Amino acid sequence: MASAPSIPRLPPSGITVLIVGAGFAGISAAIECDRKGHHVIVLEKSAEITEITKFGDIISFDPNGARHFERWPGVIETMYKVARKTTWLDLYHWKGEFLTRQSFEGEKGWGPRINGHRGELYEIIYRHAVERGIDIRLGKRVTDYFEDEKEAGVVCNGERMVADLVIAAEGVRSRGRKIVLGFDDKPKSSGYAVYRSWFEGKYIKDNEKLKHLVVNGDTHSGWIGPDLHFLVSSLKDGKEFNWVFTHVDDGNIEESWQFPGKVEDCLKYVEGWAPIVQEIVKATPKEGRLIDHKLVYRDPLPTFISPQARIALIGDAAHPFLPTSIQGASQSIEDGVVLAACLELASKNKVPLAIKAYEKIRYERVHKAQATGVKTREKWHKADWDTVSKNPEAIHLTREAWLLHFDAEADCYQRYKDVVAELEGARSRL
Repeated sequence: MASAPSIPRLPPSGITVLIVGAGFAGISAAIECDRKGHHVIVLEKSAEITEITKFGDIISFDPNGARHFERWPGVIETMYKVARKTTWLDLYHWKGEFLTRQSFEGEKGWGPRINGHRGELYEIIYRHAVERGIDIRLGKRVTDYFEDEKEAGVVCNGERMVADLVIAAEGVRSRGRKIVLGFDDKPKSSGYAVYRSWFEGKYIKDNEKLKHLVVNGDTHSGWIGPDLHFLVSSLKDGKEFNWVFTHVDDGNIEESWQFPGKVEDCLKYVEGWAPIVQEIVKATPKEGRLIDHKLVYRDPLPTFISPQARIALIGDAAHPFLPTSIQGASQSIEDGVVLAACLELASKNKVPLAIKAYEKIRYERVHKAQATGVKTREKWHKADWDTVSKNPEAIHLTREAWLLHFDAEADCYQRYKDVVAELEGARSRL
C-alpha cells in the first residue's frame, strides 16, 4: 500500500529494521522508525489483526506515552472519541466506606491521558501504520534470531531474513531474549493474578445498586483491601463498562498465563467485601469477556541488547510491568521513540552505537518506573488504615513529574551526544 503523501517523515536513512511482534510496542516502534526515515518490516505471528484487537480490557497511556500520539496525524483525535472522559479516581475501603477522590486535573499541563478499550486503541494505531505504508506481514512466526558484525536477522516461517537491526517486541515470551541473555529464561509466577471483564453498560443500567456507575456518564472507582484491589470504570458515556481486580495467586505460570475466568471463582476472592463489589461481579453477563490473567514476573535484565548490538528488546520483552505501575504501555512507546531517534542520530554506519545508546538512555528510567508498580501494590494491599483514616490522600496513586511530565524524544535529542561520548570513552579505555 502506498503511504499517504500528507504524513510527514524524514528523508530515507538507508537503515533497514525488522520488528518482531505487532503489539503496541512493535507497531509503535514501526511508526517511529518510519517517521525517522528508516525502512521497516513488521512480522506478526497472528494471521488476522482481529486476534490482537479482540482483547477487551482497559489500557492506559499517561502523558509521557500519550504525548507521542500527537505526532502521528489524526491518531490522538480519534482516540479521544473512544477514551474514558474522567479526570478523577474515587477510592473506597474494601468494606464500602468512601475514602477520597484523587483528581488528575493538575496533570493537564503535562500532556494528554488516554484510557480506553485495548482493542479499539490498538486498531487506531494499527490503521495509522497501514496509512503510512508500513510493511506489516501477518501469519509470520519467528523461530530464531541471529546476528554478526554487519547485520542481524531472524528465521521466519523457515526463511532467513536480514536487516541492519532487529527489534524484538513479542512480549514476555520473546525468543529474542535468548540471544540477548545467552540462555533461555523461564517466566516465574509473580504471586499475583488479575481477573478482567468488559461488557456493555446496558447490563447494569437498570440495576438499582449499580446504575449510578453508567447512567451519568463515565466513572472511575476503586475498592482497596488486603492483598486485593478492585477497579471499575465506564466509557462512552456509560455505554461500556469494565472491572478488574488484582489478587494473590498460587497458580503455576508454566501451566497457563491467560484463560477464561468464572464468576463463581471471582466471588470467592471478594467474599466479605462491600456489597457493591460483589454485585458488580454477579452482574457480569455470559456475553461479557471474563479473563483470568496470570501476572508474569521476570528478573531485571542486565541488558536489553545482543552481544553485537544488532538486536534490541523493547516493551514487555525487555521489561514487564505490573498493572499498578500504569506505565507498561507508555514505557513501550518510549522505547520505540528513543530507538528510532538514536538510529536517526547515528546513521547507517553506526547502528550498533545507536542501539547501545538506546539502552544507556532507557535502562535506568525503565527500572525506576518498574519499581512504582510494586510500590503502589504494597501501598494498597497492605494499607495502614489508621493512617489512611487520618490522611486519605495516603492511598492516592503516586503521580510524579519525573515520570509523567517527560518527552522521550526531546530527552534523547538532548542527551545523545553525551551518551555516545561516554560509550566511546569507555570503549577506548578497554
